[in-house]
Amino acid sequence: MTSYENNPSSLASLPVLTLEDYSKECADKSDVQILVATPANVMDGIVDSLHAAGFYNITLMKDEELNNLCTEASKRGVGYSSVYSLDAGREQSSLNVFMACSKYDKPLIRKYDIPKYMIPIHVGAAGPDNMNAQLFDDTGINISHKNGNYCELTGLYWVWKNVLNEAGNESNYYGLCQYRRFLDLSEDDLRRIKANDIDVVLPFPLTYEPDILEHRKRYIKDEDWDALLRALEELHPEQMPAVKMILQQKWLFNYNVILAKKSVLKEYCQWLFPILEKVEEYSDPKGNQRSDRYIGYMGETLETIYFMLNKDKYKIVHGGCRLLV
Repeated sequence: MTSYENNPSSLASLPVLTLEDYSKECADKSDVQILVATPANVMDGIVDSLHAAGFYNITLMKDEELNNLCTEASKRGVGYSSVYSLDAGREQSSLNVFMACSKYDKPLIRKYDIPKYMIPIHVGAAGPDNMNAQLFDDTGINISHKNGNYCELTGLYWVWKNVLNEAGNESNYYGLCQYRRFLDLSEDDLRRIKANDIDVVLPFPLTYEPDILEHRKRYIKDEDWDALLRALEELHPEQMPAVKMILQQKWLFNYNVILAKKSVLKEYCQWLFPILEKVEEYSDPKGNQRSDRYIGYMGETLETIYFMLNKDKYKIVHGGCRLLV
């Protein structure tokens, strides 16, 4: 890093050094192999800083490679059950996964076979620029006009109000994924889910140092975070001691990706959206006066909180999250 300001002195029990300090310890910088494994949007700045410090033996890890590496690391020894380790039965789960698509999505470089159970839904469809999707989140009961803050969660809201509340088998599975990210499940995995009566499938958690409370500062301003805590305290005061403990650990279920039984997904939505509505009310400026995706980022933290709070209530397993490029 270039400065100690606002940075910890160690991560994962390893010392954190500035480039200046580390340069003093290097007798021959050409021998130092550097791996940059960060989101692509910050790589150029990192490489420029490394070059300025005299480091040139640099390997860049692409988003797809980083995602796969993090997923594999999460599978090992962190105490989260894997869908892949379950015994498979003969019948597949009946499922519908709604894939949030937006007019702002960049075209994919590669071609992929998208599972048939994934149903594209155009989120943020309110307005003149509709895309070629099967469903649109500005029909029925919806908050499509809030997409600038809610991101893919306007799609989940639409599913909650217009699909999950319809009469039908409560044990069927429904879910949400994104245009570029979805759970990596084979036909055998779908049989595993049904044979083991799984309630929820979530992505393997990613780890953030030193904890997810610190991580949220990258995406959520202090005043907005205070609004979230105020909403949780008002609506679920009995949960707050456990919530504070969860925020002090390092595991986060990213991307607002989920697959769950119909009844479970309804229960989650009934908990989630009243909190987010309160956050909009308590935010400064209020949610209807801005469009900066902050609610979507909060959704990731709230998904983590909810299912960690209910880890003994629901039978939860985890799978890899594919990243499409």
